[in-house]
Amino acid sequence: MAHLLREVGLDFVGAAPVRHVFARETAAPPEAVYAALAEDVAGWTRWFSAVTLARPIDGGARREIRLRGGGRFEETVLAAERPAVYAYRVDLANAPGSRAIVEEWRLTPSGAGTRVQWTVAVDGTAPFRASVRLARAGFARAFRGAVTSLDRRLAASAS
Repeated sequence: MAHLLREVGLDFVGAAPVRHVFARETAAPPEAVYAALAEDVAGWTRWFSAVTLARPIDGGARREIRLRGGGRFEETVLAAERPAVYAYRVDLANAPGSRAIVEEWRLTPSGAGTRVQWTVAVDGTAPFRASVRLARAGFARAFRGAVTSLDRRLAASAS
């Protein structure tokens, strides 16, 4: 059953009790990576294998996300600063024990490409926080696969 999460701001990324930060380089420039993240929300299903449904709602101010395994989220976009930052807060989730979740994507130029940094910041009950800590390797694997897949898609579309 879905429940409402606490409304937090972008500052939660640095203050959350549990934070996972991952980074990876792409050959694609920041503008292309940003467009895939923020402007083609529905396209997430083509490069982030954990995402089975992604759709913008409320004119792009919010998102509906469904994950493999049954996770469902409604999110509010907190930052859309082209081409450097895309972040969103989870407002409604079916993850038991979750109380606050923010994800932030930071893009910085790296040579001709982009350094993609993804931060997952969460709070919740003690069992929820523990499970998110234990899931770090899974988050890392999902991130690596997603960024690799996105980079390939962007390279193919640039050709």
